[in-house]
Amino acid sequence: MGIKIIAKHKRASYDYFLKEKFEAGIVLVGTEVKSLRAGKVSIAESHVTIGRDGEVWIHNVNIPHYDFGNINNHEEARRRKLLLHKKEITRIHHKMKTEKLALIPTMIYFKRSYIKIEIALGKGKKLYDKRHDQAQKDVNRKLQRGLYD
Repeated sequence: MGIKIIAKHKRASYDYFLKEKFEAGIVLVGTEVKSLRAGKVSIAESHVTIGRDGEVWIHNVNIPHYDFGNINNHEEARRRKLLLHKKEITRIHHKMKTEKLALIPTMIYFKRSYIKIEIALGKGKKLYDKRHDQAQKDVNRKLQRGLYD
C-alpha cells in the first residue's frame, strides 16, 4: 500500500479531541494534481461541511497555481467536493448533530495513484485541556530523558 503524505494539519490534534477518522477521495482538476505532486498545499485553515443535498465539501484548502500552467490554471482556494459513501455521510452527519462534533481535515496523501484526504470527527479543546496535554507531554519527555541519559 504505497502511501505518500503530501500535507498534515499539525495543529488538529492540539486544537481538537479527534474521535473517528475517515478516508475520502477529493475531486480535483489537472493543474491541482500537478501542484499536489510538487508538494504545494496548505490545509491549516480548511474546514469540512455537509450540504443540504448530502454532499461533503471542503473549504479553504489552498493549492497554489501550477508554475508551468497557462491561463486555464485553477482557482487557489475554491471549495472542493469530497467523495464518501452515502452511509458514511449519514453516519458522520448524525454524529456531528448529536454529539456536536466538527469535521476536520487532518492529512492529504497519495494512495497508489489516487489523492486521498483524511478527515476526522473532533470536539474542540478548551484552554485548560491544551495546558493539561502540554504538561503531560513535558512529563513524558522528562521521563524519556531520565531513562535514557
